[in-house]
Amino acid sequence: MMDPVAAPPHTAAPDAPTIATLRAGDEVEAVFACTRKERLMSRAGTPYLALELRDRTGAIPARVFRDADVAAARFDRGDLVTVAGRVERFRDQLQLDVRAIAKDAGADPAAFLPVAYCDLDELDGFLEHLANEVHDAGYAQLLAALLADASLRAEWRRAPCSRGGHHSYLGGLLEHTVAVGTLALEACQLHPRLNSDLLITAALVHDLGKTEEFTYGAEIAQSEAGRLLGHVELGLRIVEAAATRAPAMDADRRLALAHCVLTHHGADAAPNRRFGSAEALALYRLNALDASVKGALEHGVGLDGQA
Repeated sequence: MMDPVAAPPHTAAPDAPTIATLRAGDEVEAVFACTRKERLMSRAGTPYLALELRDRTGAIPARVFRDADVAAARFDRGDLVTVAGRVERFRDQLQLDVRAIAKDAGADPAAFLPVAYCDLDELDGFLEHLANEVHDAGYAQLLAALLADASLRAEWRRAPCSRGGHHSYLGGLLEHTVAVGTLALEACQLHPRLNSDLLITAALVHDLGKTEEFTYGAEIAQSEAGRLLGHVELGLRIVEAAATRAPAMDADRRLALAHCVLTHHGADAAPNRRFGSAEALALYRLNALDASVKGALEHGVGLDGQA
């Protein structure tokens, strides 16, 4: 007889049901992300586990009533878990009554995280199109060096912009980058006195530090580098490293670009506490526009979309 709290005999099949398709009475054997784990006491005085299980389509509460303490030792919050159980209706809400549960070491965490609705290949194409709108030799060489970095491009496609704010899903960084770059291109057409090469470049690189800010498991978490340094400092390091591969990227260009990156959350975020160029001010406003509007659409008006 199978241990009632051990892992099911095999992980879920590729056609396993998603949370969005579950109905009362369904028998479930699948892999989910565990995003909540609490040990509680029933009215009878026996322990049970209260869980939240997630996949890309949604979340469902789950309960482990039998041998809860034994089950608790088999996995932690933030793990991917293989689960067998039955969907029940409790107080007009679906809930999963878990018979067996254990950590799953073979699943890909990225398969359980929310992802952008936009086509990432299409966004990649827009990114390259925007880079081609930069004609200054120094900035063009810098962007070429960044776009030629295969590992950076992969993280640029994967990273979110935040964990709970705007664009808080895989691919969010690329979506936001293209949006701010597009706004920058439009702003330069409306205000031809802006240095379009500087502003478009700044728009494309301002959040590059987010490629190193996150880790990916059952949830999107902050990396140690992200916690200690933040994405602005991490991004400046990435840009500076690429600038060494751009011969025409002289000191003046590096300084102007660094100032835009440093102030893209506002002048108060920078050491000198004021904007030193119209391009820096424009980037701040354009970044805030996309972040706040996207945040309002995703979470409601009133969210501070800065990230």
